[in-house]
Parts: sequence; structure tokens; C-alpha cells
Amino acid sequence: MRIPRIYTGQELQANADLVLEPGPSQHLSRVLRMKVGDALVLFNGSGGQYPATISAIDRKSVVVACAALEAVECESPLYLQLGIAVSRGERMDWVVQKATELGVACIAPLVSERTEVKLGAERGEKKLRHWQQVATSACEQCGRNRLPQVLPPQPLEHWLKTVQADVRLVLHHTAGNTDPGSSMPASVALLVGPEGGLGESEIHSAGQAGFVSLQLGPRILRTETAPLAAIAILQARWGDMAGPGAD
Repeated sequence: MRIPRIYTGQELQANADLVLEPGPSQHLSRVLRMKVGDALVLFNGSGGQYPATISAIDRKSVVVACAALEAVECESPLYLQLGIAVSRGERMDWVVQKATELGVACIAPLVSERTEVKLGAERGEKKLRHWQQVATSACEQCGRNRLPQVLPPQPLEHWLKTVQADVRLVLHHTAGNTDPGSSMPASVALLVGPEGGLGESEIHSAGQAGFVSLQLGPRILRTETAPLAAIAILQARWGDMAGPGAD
């Protein structure tokens, strides 16, 4: 059985006992049906991980004994930010999950002129908590010990004015590629529109904010496919998927 990795928001210390929160406790005891003496790995998003062993289980909580910190990191050297228009159904969850697995450092859900999902304040907060949990679960699965930042939903224009990155790219299937240069950047911002694409005024605003166009081949990709293909390409060119001899 694979040793489960569990995120906790609590402070972790070597050679200390810890009572896990209700969510992780129920997952370990009721879903995975783990028992006293079983092994797991804990992380809290601040870096590194702690091997641990279950020392007690009751109906509401699981107590674990932490071992020494393991300074394990698998973060990409490329700080990659994804600004993506909110999409319907499970497609946004899919993008958040897979972008986390691919090493994105920051995800900004955006509201553009063609965004069909309506997010009021209350629903926006609920969606944000949900996306953060999706990202956390993806970190547990893929081995990341640092959670990506998931920002609150915001207007596209606001993100364009505030995002900071060495290279800024916007996916635009009708435009030709603009060469972002051969030097290796420390950070990249990637902008992806909704199902209907970005409006002409939004593409113009992105250009005014320093974004250059990126086209992913001759086919039109769905809004949940395009960002993942682009992220993989960027990680292969400048990140931790780059092979020997990469620029």
C-alpha cells in the first residue's frame, strides 16, 4: 500500500505527537481504514515533510507521532502564474488540479467579458475554498510540499494591472506566436480565456500590459486543455521538465 501524504494546517515538529484535524482524521480512519502503527507523511505547506506513525485512533480524531523533518522539495525553479477565466462545471476543478500537479505556483481565477459563471461575494468565497482544497489534495497526491497560491476570483483587468512576471504570455489561437526570447526567465505569467475566448478589447489590454501571444499548434483546444498543454511546454523549456542542454 502506498504511504498516504496528508496536509495539515498545524505546526509540525520532530519527535512530537499531533492530533489531526477532523477532515484528515476521518479520511485516514474511515476512508483509508488505517490502524495504529500505520505509516503516513505529513506536510503543512511551509516546506519539507515529516514521516509519521499513527499512535491512536478514536471516533473523532487520529493522533500521529512525527519523526524528523525530511527536507524534500519538488518545486519548479520557474515561478509560473496562471490567470484563467472561470469555466463551468468540473472544468475549473480539473485545471486547478492538473496545474498544481504540473508545478504552477499561483492560480488566479478571472472574470472576463465572456465568462458565463456568475460569482457573487458569497459564492466566490465558497468557490475559492473549494479550489484551494482541490489544490491541496493535488499536492498530497503529486508529492509537492508547498501549496500553490489560489487567489480570490477577480476581474481580468485588475489581474492585468497587478501581475508581475519576467515573461507574460496570452493564449490566442488566431494569432501567430511572438518569440518571448531565449534567455531563461525566473517567472512567467500565462493568461487563458474562457470557452468563447478573450474579447478583442481584452486581448488589446493584455498587449498593453506586456503580454505577447502564444499559439499551441493548428488545432483549437478546449479551455481545460489549453492551459495544461501550455504549462507543460513552459516547464519543458524553462522549468523542471527541461532536459539537459535546455536554454
